Amino acid sequence: MNETDEILRIAAKGDGVTADGRHVPLAAPGDRVGPDGAIARGPHHAEPPCRHFGTCGGCQLQHCDAESIARYLGERVTYAAQGQGVAVGRLLAPHLSPPASRRRCALHAETRRGPPAVGFREAGSHRVVDMRECHILRPELFALVPAVRELVARRKGRQAAKAELALVDQGVDCAISGLAMEGLEQTEAMLAFARDNGLARLTIDQGYGPEPVWEPEPLTVTLSGVPVDYPSGAFLQATADGEAALTRIAAEWLAGSRFVADLFAGLGTFAFALSPASKVLAVEAARDAHLACKAAAGRAGRPVHAMHRDLFRNPFQPDELDRFDAVLLDPPRAGAREQVARLADSSVPRIVYVSCNPASWARDAARLVAAGYRMEAARPVGQFVWSTHVELASLFVREPA
Repeated sequence: MNETDEILRIAAKGDGVTADGRHVPLAAPGDRVGPDGAIARGPHHAEPPCRHFGTCGGCQLQHCDAESIARYLGERVTYAAQGQGVAVGRLLAPHLSPPASRRRCALHAETRRGPPAVGFREAGSHRVVDMRECHILRPELFALVPAVRELVARRKGRQAAKAELALVDQGVDCAISGLAMEGLEQTEAMLAFARDNGLARLTIDQGYGPEPVWEPEPLTVTLSGVPVDYPSGAFLQATADGEAALTRIAAEWLAGSRFVADLFAGLGTFAFALSPASKVLAVEAARDAHLACKAAAGRAGRPVHAMHRDLFRNPFQPDELDRFDAVLLDPPRAGAREQVARLADSSVPRIVYVSCNPASWARDAARLVAAGYRMEAARPVGQFVWSTHVELASLFVREPA
């Protein structure tokens, strides 16, 4: 072997990469690859804890240790920025959420020959892995896998269903699609499933939108000490640990800002984290999330004013933005091209941009930098443990004229 056979880094989709650009699946930095493709494990190669690793599409990096995954997160952010000609001022140490901490997921169920399979899909396939263990989900969520399997097994014929799970203050919120409730027997089976498993809420979508069929008490999720009503399917950060890391750094960067606009605010994850020290305008397009944020702010007496506005169709204009000491935005994966263009033309002193997609974030960052902002710092966050999914928080400061 020579130096070109050594794995130097992890590529965007999880393969190991050698100095000459060769991509090697399931190889970690420090491994060496023989002429026959055999991998000689290096110091950063870890023993995957899950029997499904390599087949299940939920994880791509269980063969890598925490040090190499943290380095991967940092490189994804840095390379994305460099690709747009943007310099990252300070790359802060990546934050990694621990195993068994993911509080939301979508499980697929299908019947082939024999008992139904319930779990995540295989990598690059629609085939479902019949999950018998999982090291990323909170135990409360994984405990429902056998129950979902049994529920599907009771149905005759070929079945394909999905169960979206989220852990909230009252327990597990479960939304099922693909399983009809036709007749008394199926209806009673669904209600027994909810009751016997202590669900906080069961929602069924039979093709006409989600309908709650079991909800002993209204559901809430507590955000920075504020209980917020939780609409079915509302966005929730993947882990409470990751949420805390993102809100903590945002609050630190925006300390001293009296008036803050929180754009794409959702339920108010960042608005409530900032509200003890700042007055916050929380802007959101989804009406159910907007109303939940508004009601929670009123009950808690927090200085958060919720506004219903579609920032893709109707972005804040520079004269509106100039009223604020700072802006925080956390857009969907596609980024916020139109809103960022208006921010670039504003005089807002500080911008915190939170993203779940380094590519769209880097594109938007280039627009801000071209308009006179400097990226002062960025912090990668790995909420989806052992996956190639990268989230980050970044701080932009307008340079003096």
